[in-house]
Amino acid sequence: MNKSKGGLQLTVQTLSLVAGFMVWSIIAPLMPMISQDIKITSFQISIVLAIPVILGSVLRIPFGYLTNIIGAKWVFFSSFIILLFPIFLLSQAQSVNMLMLAGFFLGVGGAVFSVGVTSIPKYFPKDKVGLANGIYGMGNLGTAVSSFLAPPIAGAIGWQSTVRLYLIVMAVFAIVMFFLGDAKEPKVKIPLVAQTKDLLKDLRTYYLSFWYFITFGSFVAFGIFLPKYLVDHYELTTVDAGIRAGIFIAIATFLRPLGGIIGDKIDAVKALKVDFLFMIIGAIILGIANDIILFTVGCLTVSVCAGIGNGLVFKLVPQYFQKEAGVANGIVSMMGGLGGFFPPLVITYVTSITGTSHLAFIFLALFGVLALVTMWHLSKKNRSLAYK
Repeated sequence: MNKSKGGLQLTVQTLSLVAGFMVWSIIAPLMPMISQDIKITSFQISIVLAIPVILGSVLRIPFGYLTNIIGAKWVFFSSFIILLFPIFLLSQAQSVNMLMLAGFFLGVGGAVFSVGVTSIPKYFPKDKVGLANGIYGMGNLGTAVSSFLAPPIAGAIGWQSTVRLYLIVMAVFAIVMFFLGDAKEPKVKIPLVAQTKDLLKDLRTYYLSFWYFITFGSFVAFGIFLPKYLVDHYELTTVDAGIRAGIFIAIATFLRPLGGIIGDKIDAVKALKVDFLFMIIGAIILGIANDIILFTVGCLTVSVCAGIGNGLVFKLVPQYFQKEAGVANGIVSMMGGLGGFFPPLVITYVTSITGTSHLAFIFLALFGVLALVTMWHLSKKNRSLAYK
């Protein structure tokens, strides 16, 4: 294995993921300003915020598969060129329908996640894959970049001009990938249908997908709804809310490699059990929080657990599915993305019925308990197989 090539590709692809996630998440931090110019209801806002997650999740399966066929270089490059169109459309949006249309195709920025988790393991030995995928996963920081920078920039030049700046970002990274991407990346050509059938027969596919649905889903959902939620419920300024949301995202992102390292050193499933136990505690705190301090404690707890959990799950994917890694990465990461689609809608719906969002966070705790049951079942199954 060429360590220098692996290091270069890990760096280039991680930075490319940062760019992709910056675009994928651009609407959320700007929504308080967008809603001042475009007449939009609370429920429509939840739809607009959630809609980029749809394409960003579903495309992860074909993107992971395509990466094995043509290489990460060309999947990333093509994605950045395609993203120029919805970015421009968003900057021109004057109606809810235009916001939804632009947001839907911005999902391509989230779909590129499965490119790197499929490509990067090819450059590293098995005992380093967890760490390498964890470092690549730090590209999620792109969400925090948008949360931190977009509101103050928009305050100075307007949200439309802020969105247009992202055209430059995409053009730059398309050029970077064109010249620095690895055109000689090892290709894996296994029929998609055959791979998918094998994966769908394996219980571990469903368990990993469910765990990532919760960990990465929490990461995405909190990044989406926190800016508007903090403004509406705690009367924070848009900049303050953006910074707080950015801190949540940054913590989860920076701790992702730690999850990978832990998974390289000890049984990742055992580590996930502890991780989910603390996530349940964090969700319960959010479910009873009535002040910003307690809410912050709950958010930070969930952030830490989501970050470590993300790294642990993607240590397990290549460990369990070596030959089908591309499609497995796509399926699991798709479910993680979809995990970010539903919570904003649930929070809006629950709040409209009960007058508070507390019950929505209790649902997160219940999902965590169910995940612990599946982890116990998988551990029991693995032990029984070991004795045979």
